[in-house]
Amino acid sequence: MAGRADDQSDVEKTADSVGASSLREQLAAIRLGLKGSPVRTGLLWTSAGIVAVIVASAIGQVLLNRWNQPFYDALARRDVTDFLHQLLVFAAIAGGLLVLSIGQTWLNQNIRLRLREALTLDLIEQWMRPAQAFRLANAGAIAVNPDQRMQQDAAHLSDLSTDLGVGLLQSLVLLASFVGVLWQLSSGFVFHLGGYALAISGYMVWAALLYAGIASWLSWLVGRPLISLDSDRYTREAELRSSMVRVNEDVDAIARNHREADARRRLELDLSAVLGAMRRIYAAQLNLSWVTETYGWITVVAPVLVASPVYFSGDISFGGMMMAVGAFNQVHSSLRWFINNIGSIADWRATLMRVADFRIALNWTDVLQDKERHIEVGDNVDSRLTFENLKADYPE
Repeated sequence: MAGRADDQSDVEKTADSVGASSLREQLAAIRLGLKGSPVRTGLLWTSAGIVAVIVASAIGQVLLNRWNQPFYDALARRDVTDFLHQLLVFAAIAGGLLVLSIGQTWLNQNIRLRLREALTLDLIEQWMRPAQAFRLANAGAIAVNPDQRMQQDAAHLSDLSTDLGVGLLQSLVLLASFVGVLWQLSSGFVFHLGGYALAISGYMVWAALLYAGIASWLSWLVGRPLISLDSDRYTREAELRSSMVRVNEDVDAIARNHREADARRRLELDLSAVLGAMRRIYAAQLNLSWVTETYGWITVVAPVLVASPVYFSGDISFGGMMMAVGAFNQVHSSLRWFINNIGSIADWRATLMRVADFRIALNWTDVLQDKERHIEVGDNVDSRLTFENLKADYPE
């Protein structure tokens, strides 16, 4: 009888290439996991609720922006009666926005909980299929520390996805609400240059787009390396945590055989790898801070600088300028969502890669298990027992 085995299983070869999956494939894997989740309906209803709250908040912000003109004009006229009336209007608008803000926070927290429950339950279900964990253990680097991917990475992905998703939706709704307002306010702006009048329709909208576009491009250029750096850090953290768990489990054997020095060196090496990864991240974050902090300081005066030529020419009142500045700030804050969150986006991308690639690997072990060639049995002419090209994948 003779035996023959593959030098490397199809599962291991495929798993080695899982980390090369695209963003589209990773999102598709997460969507597939959420599709059959028992908490899917609750997650959808909660998401619909937060959309409604964000739209209502945007309406309130538009009303608050319109309030700027009569309030500042009342100040300019020194009209005490109108000034007090506008304070009451402000109290009503601010009170409504406060209630909506608290409601949005509550819904945000519920989405985090439901999303984490859905992701973690799906990963546990995939991992605990018959013999799945056993097959995955031989699938290469993707199978290292599966506990962290299901517990810590899934939780982190839920938090980041919720915060970034809600923030992006809020920015888009505010942008849609205020672009029209800013366009209308700046449509009558006229620049007087050397005796010539130059009118640019909606020029404050174009100024906001150009300003935020340049800053976004610079932020992405400087912050993009954080994706791979964050992913490397999570891998190093998982290795350190795994080493500590193994040492804790083997404390009796370590003490009995006086191997404390070896265990300490192993832990020190893993800790050194973690600290090195963190130093690289901090260096990249420092470079990114030069861009974002500079941009933030310029933003303090940018809206006033954009509107000041028209105000000094007498084509707009002080209240009208403050209303235009408020609208510019809302449009600009919506456009700078990417700049404010570049670090979180890189972190989200790295975490998504770890969770989604783990789920993809679990599916591949199922698909390839039936295709993988195992030991082929045949008859020897001389009736001897021999083994050809045998590889022991599980020596224990």
